[in-house]
Amino acid sequence: MFADTAQIHIKAGSGGNGLVSFRREKYVPNGGPDGGDGGRGGNVVFIADKSLTTLLDFRYRREYKAQNGGDGMARNCFGKKGADMVVRVPVGTILRDKETGKIIKDMSVHGEEFVAAKGGSGGWGNVHFATAVRQAPKFAKAGIPGQERDIVLELKLLADVGLAGFPNVGKSTLLSSVSEARPKIANYHFTTLEPNLGVVDAGEGRSFVLADIPGLIEGAHEGVGLGHEFLRHIERTRVIIHVVDVSGIEGRDPVDDFEKINAELALYSAALAERPQIVAANKTDILTDEAALQRFRDYIKEKNLPYFEISAASRKGVRELISYTASLLETLEPIAVFEPEYEDGEELLGEDFTVSRDGNRFVVEGPYIEKLLRGINFEDDESLRYFQRSLRRKGIIDALREQGCGEGDPVRMYELEFDFVE
Repeated sequence: MFADTAQIHIKAGSGGNGLVSFRREKYVPNGGPDGGDGGRGGNVVFIADKSLTTLLDFRYRREYKAQNGGDGMARNCFGKKGADMVVRVPVGTILRDKETGKIIKDMSVHGEEFVAAKGGSGGWGNVHFATAVRQAPKFAKAGIPGQERDIVLELKLLADVGLAGFPNVGKSTLLSSVSEARPKIANYHFTTLEPNLGVVDAGEGRSFVLADIPGLIEGAHEGVGLGHEFLRHIERTRVIIHVVDVSGIEGRDPVDDFEKINAELALYSAALAERPQIVAANKTDILTDEAALQRFRDYIKEKNLPYFEISAASRKGVRELISYTASLLETLEPIAVFEPEYEDGEELLGEDFTVSRDGNRFVVEGPYIEKLLRGINFEDDESLRYFQRSLRRKGIIDALREQGCGEGDPVRMYELEFDFVE
């Protein structure tokens, strides 16, 4: 079974909490703070692996979590760093953010590594909060939560040349005749239900990767039939060999077939429709309508496209087709990878905090608030003052005022509720 899309949830490890601790040593009755910092949470790291060919494993495992960092320890000891979660994907896999649909990364090079979710940093132990005035701080910082998100994986095969055409026009036969690939071949439509790749030796030290992908039907650009499965994988190809059945044994019009396939390519992607095309008129060894073939020749000649009459089964004309394709590839630049669609510095996971209204109550939420609340000891005056200063420095007090919050208005931050005081 071939799988070329999957949806998973990834979560980096949260940082460990800082520790509230004081030295307790013999002959040191009033030891100072010695609470250590928490360890950093592990990252979620994707690695492109050419030994993988499908996303099938992701259909059975949907959640990938890195390890949390260890909590800080006494005597200023740091917590242990959380282990990374390594996720291996086939070369050619695109990582896309589910919520926005934007491309995060194109994993197009074997061995390439990408951190898709960063682990949270560890919280500070109480040793960091000691001052000349505050010599025994009874609070520490909580670790920062690791990033998490839903990701859509899309596998777009890395092939130099893609075979386009209706089902049963001989694409699989052509692939098997020019490479060591052995796709399933039979005389019925949709024999090919998954992509097949083959390395073609074009002679003179030249070679290229050829992809035989499920055939197209009308409406493919909208996902009808196997349309999206085909079109997704042909996006990276530099050249398209358009295979057309000109035998006439099925009563099809080769000109009409050619136009319909190109219309589907254009509707799916304007860039794809602009790729160089080579026309392969196949099954000439079993030709039944010479007039239809001549009409197709004239049609392709008017379009000024490279044209070869072949029989993939008997290999007639195949060597010339492959030699021309290899020569054409030498003149073309590789298709660029899909660039990330996030601007530099753009936050991938939402804002630090938001302020909204719920009736007469003001609601403050967000990752920053969650992190801040975990590190506050509300029974300790010094910790409470630190909380108030943090709200002011972050701009939350100003944001509440801008929303119309005034003296005595209720404010809720998750489980915490209080009255606003200027």
